[in-house]
Amino acid sequence: MKNIHYLFSLLLVLSACNQPKKTSKEQNNVPVNEFAIIIHGGAGTILKKNMTPEKEAAYKAKLEEAIRTGYEILKNGGSSGDAVVKTIQVMEESPLFNAGKGAVFTHDGTNELDASFMDGKTLNAGAVAGVKDIKSPIEAARRVMTNSDHVMLSGAGASQFAKEQGLEIVDPSYFYTEKRFNSLQKIKDKEKTELDHNDKKAAFYDVDIKNSKFGTVGCVALDKDGNISAGTSTGGMTNKRWGRIGDSPIIGSGTYANNNTCGVSSTGWGEYFIRTQVAYDISAQMEYLHKSLKEATKDVIQNKLTKLGGTGGVIALDKKGNMSFEFNTAGMYRASMNDKGDLIVKIYAD
Repeated sequence: MKNIHYLFSLLLVLSACNQPKKTSKEQNNVPVNEFAIIIHGGAGTILKKNMTPEKEAAYKAKLEEAIRTGYEILKNGGSSGDAVVKTIQVMEESPLFNAGKGAVFTHDGTNELDASFMDGKTLNAGAVAGVKDIKSPIEAARRVMTNSDHVMLSGAGASQFAKEQGLEIVDPSYFYTEKRFNSLQKIKDKEKTELDHNDKKAAFYDVDIKNSKFGTVGCVALDKDGNISAGTSTGGMTNKRWGRIGDSPIIGSGTYANNNTCGVSSTGWGEYFIRTQVAYDISAQMEYLHKSLKEATKDVIQNKLTKLGGTGGVIALDKKGNMSFEFNTAGMYRASMNDKGDLIVKIYAD
């Protein structure tokens, strides 16, 4: 009988030895944060030497106002979806960012706005593109998700849908800001100079795009129920033509959310983010390659995107409440808050 017990014990020991060792990540199944929120207000060549103290303070104050709006919703048990929309609306209503009120101008001197929203629990999503009179594109994007059978609506059709939903419609002049209009004139003057010198490289995009900030805004939130939502809103690219649409309203490029992995919002040169499906790629690397959030965001931005020549960054938040800022530019307007109320607000790459 003793021999049988001995053999049984020996088999248990050998079996345990043959089991693959769990990594610290696998052993640690405890959430980092019960709820959390992370935002961006654009990325690009944002240098301290070019920023006045007053302007820097204004950006930081607005970023803090925005993120605290969403944080209070999450803290009080609200949904990640509500937190994302309300947070982004604060930035849409500020002329500091290239979204809503501060949207950049097209070549024709109009404002065409894009936005997208995704629910990580259902994988449902909504987006609007090229809208000119919807005060809150992010709210319209969410309504497309919740109140229609579609994912993306554009132009006049999207505006008609917004009206039927009772969303606030404004005169296009609402989006006018002198600063953005002057930026358009400077770019068009430079474009004309290049054409006068027979330079055929003049294009529809901002010729100084590598040296200018991208003001797209975005937010990702995790609520107390474990649901992740993500949203992105933008005025697009200065001097854009022909109804150009970037990555912001495209699910998988500008926005992605999945409760099993993470939520992502992108900002940068949209054409590259579309080609690399930046937001979805981060989620896919976590799901199929079992990478951490930080590993996935770093590979996609610093490796894949950078090799193609793309510039910009992402904010991301995983199902355990881990957060990541990743960008390959000189700066990114950004902020985060965890369930303990710890606030981080940054602008430069430090």
